Amino acid sequence: MKVIAVNGSPRKKWNTATLLERALDGAASKGAETELVHLYNLDFKGCVSCFACKTIDGPSYGRCVVKDDLTPLLKAVLDVQALILGSPIYYGTVTGEMRSFMERLFFPFSPYTDPPGSLFPRKISTGFIYTLGATEKMAKERGFDHHISWNEMILARIFGASESLCSYDTYQFEDYSKVFAPRFDPEKKAQRRREVFPLDCAKAFEMGAHFTR
Repeated sequence: MKVIAVNGSPRKKWNTATLLERALDGAASKGAETELVHLYNLDFKGCVSCFACKTIDGPSYGRCVVKDDLTPLLKAVLDVQALILGSPIYYGTVTGEMRSFMERLFFPFSPYTDPPGSLFPRKISTGFIYTLGATEKMAKERGFDHHISWNEMILARIFGASESLCSYDTYQFEDYSKVFAPRFDPEKKAQRRREVFPLDCAKAFEMGAHFTR
């Protein structure tokens, strides 16, 4: 069994990546083979609207025809037991790289049927881990939860099941004194990093563990 985590953050050793690593640790604790993919290491674009994946009797029906650095990952997803995505929230949504990946991942498996269906060959577990500099209260006031629930709905429809984990009010900088960010209280941020982020890591571990049961 294999579990793949996809990091949509440009930072490979910070909040999002750490939570994804903990999720993979959880999967590995149950015997899964794991892999962490950093999207910012890959050269790719979003959907190019060629509709090859929708062409009746076409050789690429239900599959993305574009060949680039994303191609091996899209192929690998066909064989996983679970898929875990991770991204910081930038201006109310995931990063551009994660959004482009999601277009390429979702669209080929989404036939134009009513009601919407799925061309993915089986059911797997999926999860989405989000990191936010905003507090939970701020995120809800700004409607971020609608974006998160929408992604969860699409993942569940295509792959069969999905759940989300949000890590709020994250510690964003190694040294707040070097960054102009008067909105934040560095001491409160550091305290939350010490007291709350480990709990989020534990939740991520449990997500990976129960995906492989």
